[in-house]
Amino acid sequence: MTTPVQLTKPIQFIPMKQVNIVDPFWSPYIQLVRDVVVPYQWEAINDRVEGAEPSHAVQNFKIAAGLAEGEFYGFVFQDTDVAKWIEAVAYLLTKESNSELEAIADEMITIIEKAQQSTGYLNTYFIIKEPQLRWKNLTEAHELYTAGHMIEAGVAYYQATGKRQLLDIVCKMADDIGNVFGDGEGQIQGYDGHQEIELALVKLYHITGENKYLQLSKYFIDKRGTNNFFVEEAEKRGWSSIWHKDRIQIDPQYFQSHKPVREQDVATGHAVRVVYMLAGMIDIAKETNDVSLIEASRTLWNNIVHKQMYITGGIGSMVQGEAFSVDYDIPNDTAYSETCASIGLIFAAQRMLQLETKSEYADVMERALYNTVISGMSLDGKHFFYVNPLEVSPEQCNGNNKNYNHVKPVRQEWFGCACCPPNLARLLASLGDYMYSVTGSTVYSHLFIGGTTELNVEGASVTLNQVSDLPWSGVVKYELSTSAPVHMTLAIRLPNWSNKSTIQVNGVTVEIAEITEDGYAKISREWVTGDIVELGFDMSIKRMKSHPKVKANAGKVALQRGPIVYCIEEADNGKLLQQVKLPSDAKLTLKFNESLADGVYTIEAEGVSIDANCWTDQLYSADTVLPETPISLTFIPYYTWANRGEGEMMVWVNELVK
Repeated sequence: MTTPVQLTKPIQFIPMKQVNIVDPFWSPYIQLVRDVVVPYQWEAINDRVEGAEPSHAVQNFKIAAGLAEGEFYGFVFQDTDVAKWIEAVAYLLTKESNSELEAIADEMITIIEKAQQSTGYLNTYFIIKEPQLRWKNLTEAHELYTAGHMIEAGVAYYQATGKRQLLDIVCKMADDIGNVFGDGEGQIQGYDGHQEIELALVKLYHITGENKYLQLSKYFIDKRGTNNFFVEEAEKRGWSSIWHKDRIQIDPQYFQSHKPVREQDVATGHAVRVVYMLAGMIDIAKETNDVSLIEASRTLWNNIVHKQMYITGGIGSMVQGEAFSVDYDIPNDTAYSETCASIGLIFAAQRMLQLETKSEYADVMERALYNTVISGMSLDGKHFFYVNPLEVSPEQCNGNNKNYNHVKPVRQEWFGCACCPPNLARLLASLGDYMYSVTGSTVYSHLFIGGTTELNVEGASVTLNQVSDLPWSGVVKYELSTSAPVHMTLAIRLPNWSNKSTIQVNGVTVEIAEITEDGYAKISREWVTGDIVELGFDMSIKRMKSHPKVKANAGKVALQRGPIVYCIEEADNGKLLQQVKLPSDAKLTLKFNESLADGVYTIEAEGVSIDANCWTDQLYSADTVLPETPISLTFIPYYTWANRGEGEMMVWVNELVK
């Protein structure tokens, strides 16, 4: 039985402005975002990447602003590509000035300002293409979703630069939304088909101090699922659809509108919508200390993580609707596991840690980050996965379009629906926001990423320098500097992948069991400059098994070391990976491979494989016995797959029990 959560002390994450990441694993990713990804994405949304799907996102704003002529092109939510790009730029500028990049962003913001209507309305699709349908199809049209991303960009850019232009734009837009929606006379008593505005409005509340934005977010959370809004608005417009000429089909579960949010106990429908909604629910619960909303958030979280999440931190198993299926239905080869969904899961995990500091939330955040999220981008920063399967056969992908069209054996240069690449860029650029939180005189360390953090505890200035060898070594060190002796608790997560952990403070071993609470080792003492905390985590290779109800993984095993999930790939192991078996007693050996991803640890093992060449021409046979041939297996980190050309890949392999 779980204990009801009620907030007593505020738990705040240390903002990235106070965190300087210097880490052998993550710094190159952040630099890649700065030097390659953000510039490349600017070229992509300006339609200057040869061979990539056109975006037209910037051009749409120019047309809406009267600076160019033409028709709207792209998805109804195309504006969000620009918004997320600006947000990623803002996070980069937070850490390092770049006058050229800032000038480009400023120019884009001026175009956005010119496109905004006098009422505050801002959406290029409805400004250019169908102004008469404004606010008439919330089910499909993503109007509030698109507004939410622009609000997030406005808040981030103001925090980074101090410039109010985009912040003023989004405040005007949010005020317009507040006039349009509500329970008053003439207002729309509804909510968006795709959640996002909820969490964005809370960010706007934080930066402006305007309570009306918090209350508007709360309205959208509280209203959802309490009426038949999507059906009612469909009836008013004659059941037309923005996507096709047929009558719109409305599945309340797909939109998470089948019940009020406080009554939803199973994650259903579109996965990104669910975790964005969950993030907004947690935000409102935290701000209002709403116990019922806290419990509802915890219930949804538990269903997602304990019954519907892939070992890679991916969520949303069905291509139909990019959605959750039913509990334990998480197939590998048809997995959807959208990159954006894992990013949304990280947003929710960080917020859960602000409700209660339990290590599970950070464990999930780390799992998604090291696996599905960075798998979504190639090592060159110019190719991307929208879908992140756990098993791939190029022949199936190319020859069975009905079932596998969504699964790509290689990353794409860009997408017509390009939500994932800029989402990935803004997350990696803001990684410092996810590392530490503070409540009272307790500092929590959630992620093992090297760098320095500046904070104030009990009136003393404290610098925390973390040195981390993860994910390849389980050695982590914290070095402290203080302006004066300070009594503080340093709470360090004990990751669930480490069977045994050790802690030393200034060379003296600490009994972890005596100081562990909710998965964090809490070291309370008076700290002075020069104090050092050293951690050692067990990095042995784990043979992971699935819950018996997961049919896709029956009789199979996956390898994990530290936070990294491994897979086998055709480049190392040949074709017909489904015939490979890993003996249960096989010796698993680490090997450093300097040619892959600038150096990674692979796992080597001796396995067996059936020799398919011995099979006859018959499709089925009762008598044929195929020999099991010894084979040397190489497992690579999942995030590195598909960087060596097209080929088969598999995370869960057959286990040969001995």
